[in-house]
Amino acid sequence: MGEYAELRAEIERWAAQPSPSDPEAARQAVDRLLAALNEGSLRAAELGPGGWQAVEWVKAGILLAFTVGRTTRYEGPPFEYFDRDTLPLRETDGAGGNVRIVPGGTSVRAGAYLAPGVVIMPPAYINVGAYVGEGTMIDSHALVGSCAQVGARVHISAGAQIGGVLEPIGLRPVVIEDDVVIGGNAGVFEGTLVGRRAVIAAGVTLTASTPLFDLVRGDVYRAEPDRPLSVPESAVVVPGSRPASGAFAEAHGLQIYAPLIVKYRDERTDAATALEGALR
Repeated sequence: MGEYAELRAEIERWAAQPSPSDPEAARQAVDRLLAALNEGSLRAAELGPGGWQAVEWVKAGILLAFTVGRTTRYEGPPFEYFDRDTLPLRETDGAGGNVRIVPGGTSVRAGAYLAPGVVIMPPAYINVGAYVGEGTMIDSHALVGSCAQVGARVHISAGAQIGGVLEPIGLRPVVIEDDVVIGGNAGVFEGTLVGRRAVIAAGVTLTASTPLFDLVRGDVYRAEPDRPLSVPESAVVVPGSRPASGAFAEAHGLQIYAPLIVKYRDERTDAATALEGALR
């Protein structure tokens, strides 16, 4: 990101001021940041030698957009809305960019990247700072939260929630790597990493406080203070439960929700076949 050194310095300078001394210059820096995010040349998280990390100055710039923006009224069919004038809906040339946004209430905010071949079914919402890779399908009633990073050829099924995070700026956003399937009404939150080719079954919820039990390898995966929860590559995760502790829980047969890895996909097994086999 060396080409953005000057922009980074500007963003960091204005973000360090509770009220920027030159609001118009700060707004211009925000506009350049959002334009770079729109085109995918800049991202809110990046993969480095130590794994995925937040790009703090980019997230600081997104927060700056709220600081220097003014709440304004937007009008257009079929409704009006009110938001910061620094964060309008994204201008998208679907035909030119080979992106399909099917009509019916979808919103894509400025500063979100949509790669060629992305398909969005209505209604869906993609927030500022999000990155959606080539050939990904985002189905109805799905959310891709602020700064969430979604890889190529991912399927985000109806009702799924990919959580976003802006603050603190050092916190890594949710990352969904390539060729992942996220089932209907599943939720991935709080910086969770879903490794490539993993399958997250319908109804699974993954958070920083959710231990993930691996029935294949005999491991338990947890978030650590310096590392969010990570789902291994090719893991097939389904909803499960485990006994709650204590005499009262035992007396009443109470269970606690627990996501389970029940198998791993191999290179010859597609996601649907892997999930069907696991659930059987």
